[in-house]
Amino acid sequence: MEKKTGTKTSSFGVGKRENHDSSSFYDSKLYSNLAVEHIKKDVKNNEFPSELVNKLICGSAEHLKEIPDNSVHLMITSPPYNVSKEYDEDLSLQEYLSLLKNSFKEVYRVLVDGGRACINIANVGRKPYIALSDYISKLMIDIGFNMRGEIIWDKGASASGSTAWGSWQSASNPTLRDVHEYILIFSKGNYRRKKEDKEDTITRDQFIQWTKSVWQMSTESAKKVGHPAPFPEELPYRLIQLYSFKGDVVLDPFIGSGTTAISAIKSERVFIGYDISEEYIELAKSRLEPYLFQGELNFGE
Repeated sequence: MEKKTGTKTSSFGVGKRENHDSSSFYDSKLYSNLAVEHIKKDVKNNEFPSELVNKLICGSAEHLKEIPDNSVHLMITSPPYNVSKEYDEDLSLQEYLSLLKNSFKEVYRVLVDGGRACINIANVGRKPYIALSDYISKLMIDIGFNMRGEIIWDKGASASGSTAWGSWQSASNPTLRDVHEYILIFSKGNYRRKKEDKEDTITRDQFIQWTKSVWQMSTESAKKVGHPAPFPEELPYRLIQLYSFKGDVVLDPFIGSGTTAISAIKSERVFIGYDISEEYIELAKSRLEPYLFQGELNFGE
């Protein structure tokens, strides 16, 4: 019987890309000077300490000193955007990027080989427009992460009805009104994580839908949650299902109102979260209490 061959990168117009051979694309000059994958052999992943399971720590994301190297499986966060909200410090762009770089260097240290980092960020300003997503992508690559893609969070009808459109109905100075944010996806070391004896929990339909690069989700009410910039619970839930196994450790170094932790618990993962604000640590604690018995949570001091 003649062996069925797969498609190749040059095979345009095919209905499916099963058994696809993309080697010619990755061998092309486009990729010739790129570190395609930071493969590390014999990397020893460490056990995550039981005393840190489901713990909230009031401390800086720049110093995750409690967490051992190579022990966390997934990081999900939405760092402060530095746009003068009540929890933001008034930092220059370089100071802000330095804060993020120091924090994500620590994330790189604590992630296991193949661990993923997911960052929700919005671009800001108009005079000029500051593409924070671009700055963050570059600094993550500089740290050593592999960039794996970006998701466009389409907030659609739930986005605020901004009227900051510049010159009304005129080509003089029209301004785009963002109704989207970004979720930037990175990994440490090898692209593939060893599954070993761990269990996937994502369904077939979820996998088909959530591997698309545009996600439509409504925003979360800041007033309802009690935090100036909460993301919806569905956002970390999707990322947890897509990028981690049952029982994995999920880190949020800017835990805020605790949404990542809630999604982790609902997904049968464990969490560890940091925030410099005692107020938000207490808020996260109060939001988590309905999902776990008080004795099972470790809120730290």
